[in-house]
Amino acid sequence: MDINTALTNAELNRARAAKTASEHRMQAFGNQLSGDPKQIRKVAEDFEAVFLGQMLQHMWAGVGTDPTFGGGHGEDMFRPMMIDEFGKKIAATGGVGIANDLERQLLQLQEVR
Repeated sequence: MDINTALTNAELNRARAAKTASEHRMQAFGNQLSGDPKQIRKVAEDFEAVFLGQMLQHMWAGVGTDPTFGGGHGEDMFRPMMIDEFGKKIAATGGVGIANDLERQLLQLQEVR
């Protein structure tokens, strides 16, 4: 066995272990849900909103403030809240599809139980 094969096998084993751990976490999370489709949808949208908020935080990190009407302590305090609201609004109006996939996975976990 050469070094490339050994590295590839090690990477595959790590990926499989991470996937299994992720599936166990999703299983435990799914067990906490009541099975109500509305609750599952809300949880999925909330997750997508948090994810999008995190992505938008990084996007806004490079955006400067308007020197005339912006900046200061107030903007530093309220900008993260505004960005979180952007994430919530994007998720509530269809998002990028994460909520749909997560909802499908959570419903499958409910079926297994």
